[in-house]
Formats: sequence, C-alpha cells, structure tokens
Amino acid sequence: MKKRFTATALIASAAAAALLLTGCVAGENQPAAEAAVSTDDDAGIVTQGGELNIDFATYNPLSLVIKEKGWLEEALADQEITVNWVQSAGSNKANEALRANAIDVGSTAGSAALLHRSNGSPIQVIDIYSQPEWAALVVPDGSEITSVADLKGKQIAATQGTDPYFFLLQALEEAGLGLDDVTVQNLQHADGWAALQNGSVEAWAGLDPIMAGAEAAGAELIYRNVDFNSYGFLNATEAFITEKPDVAQTVVDVYEHARAWALANEEETAQILADVAGLDLAVATKVITERSNLDVDNVPGDAQIDVLTTIGPIFVETGDVLEQSQVDDALDSIVNDTFATKADPTIIE
Repeated sequence: MKKRFTATALIASAAAAALLLTGCVAGENQPAAEAAVSTDDDAGIVTQGGELNIDFATYNPLSLVIKEKGWLEEALADQEITVNWVQSAGSNKANEALRANAIDVGSTAGSAALLHRSNGSPIQVIDIYSQPEWAALVVPDGSEITSVADLKGKQIAATQGTDPYFFLLQALEEAGLGLDDVTVQNLQHADGWAALQNGSVEAWAGLDPIMAGAEAAGAELIYRNVDFNSYGFLNATEAFITEKPDVAQTVVDVYEHARAWALANEEETAQILADVAGLDLAVATKVITERSNLDVDNVPGDAQIDVLTTIGPIFVETGDVLEQSQVDDALDSIVNDTFATKADPTIIE
C-alpha cells in the first residue's frame, strides 16, 4: 500500500507548526527577510514575506522557461516572497542542496530522489516535470566499443547518484557484467564529456542536453533504453511542504502553466534551452522535441513507483544503501501527490 498525504493533514500540521514557531500572526513585528504565516478561513495557510529557494537545471526545461518568464516572481509578488534561483549541475547536486536546506525545491531524476530518500533525506516528489530519455552510453567517434559487452575492462565516466549512473548499472547487468568488470570515474556530467574528449575515459554515461551536444560533435550513442530512464522529479523538503504548503502549491501551479506553454511553444522553449546550455539551436530542438517528453501526467504515483521498485534493489547491491528495508520505506513515503492533484495552470494569465 503506497502512503499518500492529504491537503487537510498538511494544512493542519503546518498551521500548528507555524503558529508555535512564530508566536504571532502574519505581519506583526516581522523582519522583512522572514516569512510570516497566517491562516485564512477560505484559503488556509498564507505565507507573507520571506524567500523561496528553488533550482533550475538544463536537464529540466520547464525550470528554464519559468525562470526566463519570471512567472514565479509574478505569482508570489502579492505575498512579497523573494524567489532565489540556484543552478543544479546534476541530480546529485540538487539533492545535496535539498539536504543542506540550501534550496526548498529541486529537480532530480526519480532514481536519485529515491536514493537520497532511502538514505534519510527528508524529501518528497510533488510534481513530475518530464518522462525523458535523457541518459545513454556514449563513446567517441570511431571507437571500437560498439556494445555494452565491449565495456568490460574499460574506464567509464558517470556521475554517481544520478540517472545516467543507474542507467549504466542496469545496462551492465543486462549484459551480464557488474561494477567489478569496469572502472567508473565519478565525474560531474560536463566533466564526463570532457574526459571522453580528452581520452581519459573510453565511455561515458551521458545526460542531455550535454549528451545531445556531444552527439552533434560526433560522439556515438552505443546503447539507449528508455525503460532504464526514470522520470523527472520535482522534489521539496518536508519542512517546506509542512511550513509553506501555499507556496508549494504555487510552485506546482506555475510548473503546470509552464508545461502547457512549452508544449505549445516548442521552438521558443528550445531557444531558451540553447541560450542557457550554450547549445546550437538544432541540438536544443532535438532535446525538446525528441527526448524530453514533457507531455506526461504530472501527478506522481504508481507509474513512478513501478520504475523505482525495479531500480531500488540496485542501491543495496552496490552498497549505496545499507538495507532493502530503507528502500522499501522510501518507496512508501516519497510520493506526495497533494499539490499536483490540485494543480491550477491558470494561475498565470
């Protein structure tokens, strides 16, 4: 049985926590930099002032659109909430920032979110931003490596704690190989591509849009499998969800507005990605139109749990998580569908 969280429970616990912590009502002797929280009989909790710390990432096109358009700033203007954008270089970096409370909301692959939840990070997925084919195994142009089996004994770049890393592990297992059969260099995504170019590794577990740029530059994708890619998770810390459920709802509402806009404006979405990621427009267009799959049900639930249930045991096999029970507990608690279920894309006119 998957655990779910209701809006009523969230609002009730958040109201109690907020009033206990502040000891006052909204707006009373509050410093400008701090959030004041009050309750409204019709709307529930209303956060006034303070900050929203949220990430943007080239692997999450919707985040780029929202940042470019200023929609979060617009939606939160009446509440005088300052939006601070922090770039995530990979799921691992987003998770590190979430765990350190440097951001309230961050973009990761589903596999990376499950890994961190399994290891005690208090995060939950509040929206699904994509179902991408964003990971594959990459070799240089002219490489003698043409299959996963050929990777035996080779040096491979991969970013541990991210979807390309778990893609690599699944691909190796399917080919009858394990981590002991290869040498993995733990490099951030961009550094992995650089290592492939300079010859310090013979293969790379790549991530779009960097991978699409590599492909355009002549690199070859020797193994693709969309089933080994997990979903794009928009995660939030439990503290943020509990203390500022109204702001969490606004974030999801804006994300769903951005999804509708991006699907209707693929060319401009690709241009935004090209500008931020430093890609040729043709490469960015390929990422948006062929690999991102933004047209997906935004409500997290069984579809994502099914994928993660397959990936989870790998964490234990590789020693990334101590016991399967930790993975099972994470699978039972990582989904929070409250906000996605109530998403209102019309929040922005």
